Amino acid sequence: MNISKEQVDDLNAVVTVAISKDDYTDKVDKILKDYRKNANIPGFRKGHVPMGLVKKQYGKAVLVDEVNKLLQEALNKYLTEEKLDVLGNPLPKEQDNFNWDQEDYSFEFELGLAPKFEVVLNGDKKVTNYKITASDEMVDNQVKSIQKQYGKLVSKEQFEEGDQITGTFYNEAENIDEKVTLTYDQIKGTEQVKMFTGAKVGDILSLQAKDLFESATVLANTLKIDQEKADNLDAELQFTVSEINTQELAELDQELFDKVYGKDTVKSVTELKERIKSDAEKQFVQHSDQQLLNDITESVLENTTFDLPASFLQKWIQATGEKELSEDEAKDEYEKSKKGLRYQLIEGKIITDNNLQVTLDELKAFAKELIKGQMAQFGQMSPDDKELDDIAARILSNKDEVKRISDQLMSQKMLTYFKENINLEEKEVTFDEFVKEVYK
Repeated sequence: MNISKEQVDDLNAVVTVAISKDDYTDKVDKILKDYRKNANIPGFRKGHVPMGLVKKQYGKAVLVDEVNKLLQEALNKYLTEEKLDVLGNPLPKEQDNFNWDQEDYSFEFELGLAPKFEVVLNGDKKVTNYKITASDEMVDNQVKSIQKQYGKLVSKEQFEEGDQITGTFYNEAENIDEKVTLTYDQIKGTEQVKMFTGAKVGDILSLQAKDLFESATVLANTLKIDQEKADNLDAELQFTVSEINTQELAELDQELFDKVYGKDTVKSVTELKERIKSDAEKQFVQHSDQQLLNDITESVLENTTFDLPASFLQKWIQATGEKELSEDEAKDEYEKSKKGLRYQLIEGKIITDNNLQVTLDELKAFAKELIKGQMAQFGQMSPDDKELDDIAARILSNKDEVKRISDQLMSQKMLTYFKENINLEEKEVTFDEFVKEVYK
């Protein structure tokens, strides 16, 4: 067997694998002998079928199978030994005059080669690193939300803005008889709002189903009717008021602080607001880090330029796609995937050059930290090491979970590397400002 490579250009090559009769004869003969021992052919006793008949019936198929096995093994071994960094998989070239009746064979494969390049981390522009802060308004709203959550409902006589009203919607013809609780802001339409405002327990309101709520979907969910009926419902509904309540806010005192954060963790309104602000800004770090990684990816892609074996990759996509693709469709698919492929190559080079590979010990430690975080959400603050080890072992026995956690850890390692090596410009913004600027 002989393997040779012709370098077409920096990004393309052709490998030729020559297989002679001596390479496959022994294997083919052995398999045919085994076939002869076990063949059941009418007119012959088992094990006494003439070899000529066995060869005639099975010889070509066995030959093709064994040559293909030799070919794949030889090609894979060659790529590994020569340390060829290929993109996609080798593509067999069509050979018009190929004939399996020959004794010696030659196969050609096209290779798409990974480009040689240097990663350029810093361009002319600095990358913005957002520091997201919680505004006073956001903190005050959260304080009010906590007061509502731990407050209590107090019944009252008349329905006003900020209240809850409970009653029954009724329409005999439409088979509607549904008890619901509504808040003031759920009711839409000027006339409808007027009718609810000032309503008392025992009042019966006559309302139009159409435009009563923000959408027909809300109407369907409220009245427990199907969507099609809600879309076309143009009927009068009777609403009998049975209860009116207002939300009395919880006092901002030590009892409330202890309920929310544990005994004596927070001791004043000032400390409450500081805690809310701190907790919110910890969560915002995830948003800013993800955006930073996105922006750095775009920056590095823009600054690091290299070519890809486009023609080869288009043919490879066409040959390996789940469905048959035309040349134009394969070209479109390549254009869609080109950016992702370029970043994979850049990321791979950064990982290799800086030894950022994820180790098993790192993976286990990272998985345990994730588990601890999840357990803390359910109040289990100090799990023992054995429990963590057992849970981590179960999770890491699942290949999909291993990939998911590995990807998370690698993103974290890449982000740390980028923060240490890329010129960043910090910008402090509120969360609302961040959303407007990033998702404008």
